[in-house]
Amino acid sequence: MARYLFGRVLALAAVLLATSFLVFSAVHLAPGDPVSFLLKGHPATPEARAAIAAQYHLDDPFLVQYGKWLGGALHGDFGRSVQFRQDVGELIASRLPGTGLLIGYAAVLVCVGGVSLGALAALRPGPVDRLVLLGTGVATATPPFVSAIGLVSLFAVQLHWFPGPGSQGGGLGDRLYHLTLPAFALAVTLAGLLARVTRSAMLDELGRDHVEVARSRGVPERQVIRRHVLRGALGPIVTVGGTTLAGLLVSTSIVETAFNTTGVGSLLVQSVTAKDLPVVQAVTLLTVLGFGLVNLGVDLLGPLVDPRTARGGAA
Repeated sequence: MARYLFGRVLALAAVLLATSFLVFSAVHLAPGDPVSFLLKGHPATPEARAAIAAQYHLDDPFLVQYGKWLGGALHGDFGRSVQFRQDVGELIASRLPGTGLLIGYAAVLVCVGGVSLGALAALRPGPVDRLVLLGTGVATATPPFVSAIGLVSLFAVQLHWFPGPGSQGGGLGDRLYHLTLPAFALAVTLAGLLARVTRSAMLDELGRDHVEVARSRGVPERQVIRRHVLRGALGPIVTVGGTTLAGLLVSTSIVETAFNTTGVGSLLVQSVTAKDLPVVQAVTLLTVLGFGLVNLGVDLLGPLVDPRTARGGAA
């Protein structure tokens, strides 16, 4: 396990290094002069352009620039935002709680809704199963921005049950209330996918011999489902569930922009539009880091919830 963990950490470090190089290279691959991007088209004297180039180390060779930026990033220094005139690390840190709360809320909805619907479909064959399959099929095919439009139109505009885009709220309870529609928009697609995986995994477990043996011995059905079926299905549920939850990190930019909430995702969209390259580089790198850490956690958790994985899939 220690060797496996060490290898996965090395692989994650290699991915982060390659990602940092590609993201940083985008500055030089983009058409135009980086100084002009930083000036955003405003006229400037040669002295001012030289000062900006020196501030952002644009007068150094490319590899030297990359080395300085990477060294600063390893110490939490991602430079200074051109658009907000603020340290990038502080800017991201101020937006991180809102995005973290949104992702946590959506993750709960994905896990509870996906597993519950999948289990219901597996245990209730017939009309219930077909209805869940239809609903989850539609949910899986619905992009987050379409879900956002539908949820706002129904629950904010027509029914007035929840606030519309742009409202933030105060305290934890009020904040969660204001994040309900964004969290559902973020969770719909992934909950549908997890429900289908849960249904398939539980149907596979329901047909195994040990389940039939437990039933023949008179074990109550609830215990059979809980101890044998659901427990045996946890392996694929955790694996796919962790991967889909990592996708929440990517989808936040769409949902936060649609609902006009203040978070890291909307910050990324604003920075791309404004060509605020230091912020784009930092947010992209941190997103890849978060995605890699989630996948690493899922890989380590898999053998614990399903020992058959550690034994090479033996029954």
